[in-house]
Amino acid sequence: MSMYHIVAGIDDDEAHATRCAEAAIDLPSESPEKQVTLIHSFDDNPSGASASQVQSVRTAAELLEEHDIDTNIQESSGDPADAIIDTAVEDEADLILIGGRKRSPAGKALFGSVTQSVILGSTRPVMVTGVDEE
Repeated sequence: MSMYHIVAGIDDDEAHATRCAEAAIDLPSESPEKQVTLIHSFDDNPSGASASQVQSVRTAAELLEEHDIDTNIQESSGDPADAIIDTAVEDEADLILIGGRKRSPAGKALFGSVTQSVILGSTRPVMVTGVDEE
């Protein structure tokens, strides 16, 4: 049986990152093995930092590794939505996982532009993690 592969877009928000990791951990899957690729897009990265140095990415990776989930980290520059979609296609991901925003006063979940672009641009299933009410 093949591995269930998840590509998760991780921004700088630790709460989003934690929620993405928890969603991946809790995801029911026919396959006993899950693999998660965490992808972080740098807006601009003059110092050449790697995504594994970003606190939100480390938080998500540590949580996944505690649950023995095979995790790898990738960084990209440029459009984050394109990076997430391209990575999902290259990795033949089963699922894209991405963080949502707060709810609006009307109770609708607000999607950031990256989340919206991924939902509209991907041919693969996309799961948007909820955000706790503060």
